[in-house]
Amino acid sequence: MIYFDNAATTFPKPEMVYEKTMEAMKEFGANPGRSGHKLSLKMDREIFNTRNLLTDFIGGDNPLNLAFTKNCTESLNIAIKGLVKKGTHVITTSMEHNSVLRPLKHLESQKLIELTIVNANIDGIVNPKEIKNAIKENTDLCVTTAMSNLTGTIVNTREIGKILKDKNIKYIVDAAQAIGYLDIDVKKDNIDILCFPGHKSLFGPMGTGGLYVNTKEYIETIMEGGTGSFSMELNQPSIYPDRLESGTINGVGVVGLGAGVEYINEVGLKNIRDHENILKNYFIDELEQIKEIKVYGSKDERQGPVVSVNIEGLDSSELAYILNEGYDIYVRAGFHCAPLAHKTIGTQEKGAARFSFSYFNNEKEIEKTIAVLKKIVKENR
Repeated sequence: MIYFDNAATTFPKPEMVYEKTMEAMKEFGANPGRSGHKLSLKMDREIFNTRNLLTDFIGGDNPLNLAFTKNCTESLNIAIKGLVKKGTHVITTSMEHNSVLRPLKHLESQKLIELTIVNANIDGIVNPKEIKNAIKENTDLCVTTAMSNLTGTIVNTREIGKILKDKNIKYIVDAAQAIGYLDIDVKKDNIDILCFPGHKSLFGPMGTGGLYVNTKEYIETIMEGGTGSFSMELNQPSIYPDRLESGTINGVGVVGLGAGVEYINEVGLKNIRDHENILKNYFIDELEQIKEIKVYGSKDERQGPVVSVNIEGLDSSELAYILNEGYDIYVRAGFHCAPLAHKTIGTQEKGAARFSFSYFNNEKEIEKTIAVLKKIVKENR
């Protein structure tokens, strides 16, 4: 089996993630922050440890400003709907996932915001100057991905963040594909809210995610409820993370996520990135020599370990099916929840087959996959 669907969720996870998740489930799986007994306090301490790890990992300075969610989609909805002000102008890009586009389009349809979508070029590259040119007098918010889930194209968030900071415009970054691959520093990059999943390149379990608040701007809530704090008050607490964490969080998953971050710290983020880049570059270099295969993206250092392709005369879903059934190679085909990105690169009619690599993949797997793709091309001529 060759698993190249890591952009959807990483598999396998580090062994220490499995062990820590099972330990939390079996040995201290009580409700954090709701009780005063030893098991509850143990779970609370372990969750706080993950807050600390993640805060350090992204260059934050206050672990209480990190709130856990069930995924990056929930984080983005909390951030976007919590920061947006009625009657203001919001900027985003054509490379966004529906987790960004759908909340913004909903707000636009309700006539709450004016929305500008800045187009990337055919390789998926967003020019920061185009973001700057889109700014209006009433622009109050910008939301961009840090790395495209379709083409792997890396967005220059640091330059965009500087532009927005100079104009006093808030910046939300979708780090779904970037965290665990790129160096992220919310302070240096002038990111007001960073949204991320736990189950992708952070190697955590599914059902985990979070957002880090790096702004004094007041965030309105989109959900209220029990927080285990200020329980006699009828209004939602104003303090973080309680304000954004209503209901029992996935404590067991968060503990496992902490083990994922510890694994990255042990191996070294640069070592992980270098390994994934070797695989990505090898894959692209080989495929570029096959004229029947179209490779999308910048195909250089501006592309992360996500490579989408099409074979001439073959539907992307058919390609994925052949790889799955005939060779036990697992990829994702179709439209990847990024409709405008597909229009940007010209795959809005046929989609694309996406190969996404992890630290746990190796060059032999790439070599075998290239041989299989060559065989499929030959049989399809």
